Amino acid sequence: MDICEKLAYIKGLAEGLSLDESTKEGKILTAIIDLLGDITEEICDIEDGCDELLEQIDAVDEDLASLEELIYEDDEDCDCDCDCDDCDCDCDDEIYEIECPACNDIIYLDADMLAEEGMTCPNCGTDLEFDFDGDCCCDCGCEDSEEE
Repeated sequence: MDICEKLAYIKGLAEGLSLDESTKEGKILTAIIDLLGDITEEICDIEDGCDELLEQIDAVDEDLASLEELIYEDDEDCDCDCDCDDCDCDCDDEIYEIECPACNDIIYLDADMLAEEGMTCPNCGTDLEFDFDGDCCCDCGCEDSEEE
């Protein structure tokens, strides 16, 4: 028996007793039954809202799983950190961190910025030069691969 059925049962008992609403006891019992009705209605609304939220969460979870599959399916093929065109890896996303010797500001660079072999510090304007050998870590046979 759920909460709605229990409330209906209590209302039926009260009607069967033929409560006299003019007495103090009748007024109290009628008010309590009305209050129980309001509480039951609120609980049912909350349960309905929870059911809707659970359905939405399940839908978002399914969408997220689809996105994860699309995003991470390429990463499973190759684990190398090279910057070559011969393998199917996506190594251009790696970020490098350097410190400006003049102002000690931390600068974040990607592989394309490193390939330029120099830049101006955005903080102090000092010309920076860096030598990046671009060694490849995979066995794909590209020009950048390390000779062992």
